[in-house]
This record gives sequence, C-alpha cells and structure tokens, in this order.
Amino acid sequence: MLLVVGLVIVFVSCIGGFAVAGGNPITLIHAGEIMIICGIGLGILVVSSPKSVLMNLKDDISKAFKGGIANEGKFVDLLVLMFELFMLGRRKGTPALDEHVSDPQNSSIFTKYPSFLNDKGLVEFLCNSLRPIVDGRCKPGDIGGILNAELQSRESEATRSIKAIEMISDALPGVGIVAAVLGIINTMSNLEDPESVGYKVAAALSGTFLGIFLAYGVGVPLGRLVSLNQTQEFLYYRIVERCVSGFATGLSPIMAVEIGRRSLDKQIQPSADELEEKCKGAGQGA
Repeated sequence: MLLVVGLVIVFVSCIGGFAVAGGNPITLIHAGEIMIICGIGLGILVVSSPKSVLMNLKDDISKAFKGGIANEGKFVDLLVLMFELFMLGRRKGTPALDEHVSDPQNSSIFTKYPSFLNDKGLVEFLCNSLRPIVDGRCKPGDIGGILNAELQSRESEATRSIKAIEMISDALPGVGIVAAVLGIINTMSNLEDPESVGYKVAAALSGTFLGIFLAYGVGVPLGRLVSLNQTQEFLYYRIVERCVSGFATGLSPIMAVEIGRRSLDKQIQPSADELEEKCKGAGQGA
C-alpha cells in the first residue's frame, strides 16, 4: 500500500508542478514515445533475463505492492514452533522429530502454526535443516556451515531480480534519448509543415523526460523496496539457521530460540519475557 502512495506522490508532484508552472499535462502524453520507451525497456529486460529471473521479478514486485511479507506474528510463530520441536527432540531424542519433518502438513506441531505452514519455502528449509540432525548424518558443529552455504546460494539467486530492476533503471534514460532522437528525425523529415514542428519537437523531448522519470521516479525506488523486502524475507531463513545451529551444538531449546529473537529488528522483536511466556504455554499444551 505504501508503494502505491509513494508512486501517487511522485506522479502528482511531477505533473502537478508542471501544470502549476503553466504547462499542459496532456502535452506529456505521446503514444509513440511511450511505445518506444516501454517496448525497448521490456525487450531489454527479456533479452537480459532468463525465465526464472522474470518469474521471480514478477513475484517480488507483487510482494512490494502488497507491502512485503514480514510481520511480528509470523516471527513469533516461527520461534515458538522451533521451541516445541527442540523440546520434543530434547525429551525424546532427535529421531522423534522424523514424523514431523517428513510430513509437516500432517504434523501435530506444524499445523498449530498456519502462518508458518503456508510458507512452503520456509517449511521446506526448516525440515531440511533438521533432517541431518534427525538422521545423524553430520556432526552437530557442521550443521551451521551447511545451512549458511545454502542460504548464501539462495540469497545470491534472489538478488538477480534486484539486479534486473537496477539494469533497466540504468538503461531507461538512454532509451529516452533514443526515443527523443527518433522524434527529432521525424521532425526533420517533415519541415515542410512548419505548424507541426513545435508539436513534434515537444513529443521528442517528452521521450527524454519519460525515460529519466521512469528510471529515477519508479525504477530506482522500486528496486530499493524489493531489496528491503528480500532482506526481511531472508531474516526468517537466517533465524532458522541460527536457532537450529544453536540447538544442534547443545543449547537448551529456550536459548536456541533466544538467538533468533535477538536477530529480529527492534520494531518487530518480542521481549524475552513475552517469548518465554508463549514458549511455556506451547510446552504445556504439548
């Protein structure tokens, strides 16, 4: 929602200021210039990006318009869920976790936290993080390095959509110049009609304006927002990595999730007492 508000402010300020200065906003709209800039920009994006990046870019922009995905309730659910899993592993041994990580959709623990269970990627990451501990396939001290390597790969893949936005933002001013040059060529080829020269020159200049405006008024801030949203999204994964690594190396369940709590931003971080109370409540209901 804030993205929409911000874009409205950008457009109203630009077009409103132009109108206040005596300009007619209608003169900024030229179908040919818009087609050239948007068409070339889209073509550049398609040429430079594989299908997977385009699909991720679509999803990232959709999340940006929805306001991101991070919220305090989901973070707390994640921490309390891991506390329950760790408590079960501490009481009955890590093999007792197998039925939960093998089929989370029917797990008596996972199903108590629908906000987490609906995030398939995060569920898969948590289950895959616990499997080496359950199966005993690696030493406790090695799990942190394994998870960190996987997250670095995931983060590198996710940033490709940000780089795509940055690339098209860098290209748009140049594309605007291309549109302007084409407009000037069109003008010079029709000098026999003096009355149309002013209109065609204005249309050509609007191409330069549109390219720069879309680059710095839309593309750059959108790329920054997508980057911030991805940072928030990967914080869920980082919390799983840190908590699971702590539990694997022998920390008590409450201390393992305390590591995750301290990793949260201050504005969404529950207090230690609040988290401990929720964990105790979950433990009593188990």
